[in-house]
Amino acid sequence: MLDLDKRSITYLPGVGPKKADILQKEAGISSYEDLLFYFPYKYIDRSRFYKVAEISGNMPYIQLKGQILYFDTLGEGRSKRLVGKFSDGTGTIDLVWFKGLNYVTDKYRPNTEYIVFGKPTEFGHTYNIPHPDIDSMEQADQVANGLTPFYNTSEKMKKSFLNSRAIQNLQYTLLSWLNWELPETLSPDVLKRIHMMSMTEAMRNIHFPESAAKLRDAQLRLKFDELFFIQLNILRTASVRKLKLKGIIFPTVGHYFNTFYKEYLPFELTNAQKRVVREIRIDMGSGRQMNRLLQGDVGSGKTLVGLLSMLLPSLYDGSYRDLGDPALCDDHGIPERYGREGRSFDWIYQEEGAG
Repeated sequence: MLDLDKRSITYLPGVGPKKADILQKEAGISSYEDLLFYFPYKYIDRSRFYKVAEISGNMPYIQLKGQILYFDTLGEGRSKRLVGKFSDGTGTIDLVWFKGLNYVTDKYRPNTEYIVFGKPTEFGHTYNIPHPDIDSMEQADQVANGLTPFYNTSEKMKKSFLNSRAIQNLQYTLLSWLNWELPETLSPDVLKRIHMMSMTEAMRNIHFPESAAKLRDAQLRLKFDELFFIQLNILRTASVRKLKLKGIIFPTVGHYFNTFYKEYLPFELTNAQKRVVREIRIDMGSGRQMNRLLQGDVGSGKTLVGLLSMLLPSLYDGSYRDLGDPALCDDHGIPERYGREGRSFDWIYQEEGAG
C-alpha cells in the first residue's frame, strides 16, 4: 500500500513528534497504514440541523447553526469554566469548556457563524453543551453531510487535543494526501465474482460514509478482506509445510495395538469408532502431516479412539504420544500399561528396548 506501513505518522501534517508518541502509546498508531485501519466504533447522523427552541433534556447528540454572542469566564480554581452564549435566532444555549479555555477564545470569534455539535444537558433549568465540536460554515460539506464517525480515544489523547474529531481530521488529511485512491488488494476477477466495492471506495466510506447502505457495504468488504487473507495465509502455510516437511510414515500396525484390542478391550467398538480409526490409520501411513479434530458427544468414545491411535504405530520409532489427561486412564478403565507415565512412553523403551 505505497509503503504506508513504513511512513511514520510523525510526518503527517497536524501530528508531529509529541502527538505521534501519544498516538503510538495510546492507540497503537505509528504509521500511515495504522491510521487508515483505525476504524470508528460508531456513527452519528449529522444530516439534520436542530433549532435551539427544539432542545429538550432527553435528546442525544444534536447539531446547531448560529453565532457565539460572547464569552464569559466563571468560577475559580477547579470550578473555573468558559461559557459561550450561542444563539440561532430561536433561543440561546450555553457552550461550556472546563479545559483549553485560552485555545477556545483564540480559535473562535463572537458574531461569526459556526456549526455546533454535541450532547445537550440540563443544569439549573437551562441547557448547555459541554465541550462541543465547532466548525466554520466553510466546512459544512465535510462535517454536516450525514453519518459522522466516532473514534476511540483515551484521556491522554484528549489532553493532547487528539479527540475523536481530531482523528477524523487526520483521516481526512491522509486520504486527501492519497488523492482518495488506494491500491486494490483483490484482482478484478475476484471483485466481480463477490460483487463488492473497491478498496478505495470501502476505505472512503468507512471513515466518511456517503450513506448507511454504503457504510454497510464498506464494512462487509473490509471484513471479507481480513478473513480472505487469513484463509490465504493458512493455505500458504499448509502448502509450504506439505512441500518442505514430510510426516513420519507408520507402515505397519504395532504389536501393542493388536494386544490391547484383542486382550484388554472388554467391548466391541462402534461402527463410527472403527471408521475413524481406519481413517487415522490411512493418514498415518501416508506420510502426510495430520492435524485431526475428533468430534463427538460426551461418552461417545473419543478418548478410546485417541488411545487406539496412539497404539497404531510400532512403539520402537521414537515418536511421542500424549493422552492428554492422566485421569482418563482410570475414568475409562484403561490399564496403566496403555496410559502414560510422566507425560511420556519412556517405560516402553525401558521394557522393550533393544538391548
